[in-house]
Amino acid sequence: MEDLGDIAWPPEPIRTERLVLREPEPRDRTAFVELLASPEVHTYLGGPRPRDEIEREMPETPERWPGSLVVDLGGSMIGQILLRRATGHSRPAAVGKADLGYMFLPRAWGRGYGVEACTAALGWLEDALPGEPVVLTTQSANVGSMRLAAKLGFTEVERFEAWGAEQWLGMRSPAMPSS
Repeated sequence: MEDLGDIAWPPEPIRTERLVLREPEPRDRTAFVELLASPEVHTYLGGPRPRDEIEREMPETPERWPGSLVVDLGGSMIGQILLRRATGHSRPAAVGKADLGYMFLPRAWGRGYGVEACTAALGWLEDALPGEPVVLTTQSANVGSMRLAAKLGFTEVERFEAWGAEQWLGMRSPAMPSS
């Protein structure tokens, strides 16, 4: 994956009714460790990494690179949005397109934060790169992620086997409204 090209990064914080999408800060380090070490979060992402390993390797200001946005609720990180260019994707339909990824702490699940944050990120992307289609890949067994993809307006392009499981590739045209 690569960054999105000639887009000024980081963007100004993106505000929604309840959330702020912003660049990572040192205060987010503990939440990033929790996110990366969480067995629940990584059920469909190849499993969690050992907490002590993450603690050793995590820089003071985590994940500070183009495309990484912290999802902040009331001053605390509850998740991460990733917007990258899918240059090395294994599926031809996705290569070169903008790619949306997301991870949320389990305590934030089921409250609509994923839809709210991803809708805001996709709106920002549409303003920054008008007409850009966006892809999303998730395990088809990940019911929550599949539900979120549908709410965001992604439609199935194909299913394929990778990493020992069936994967779902969806695409969202910028003309498609989210529901």
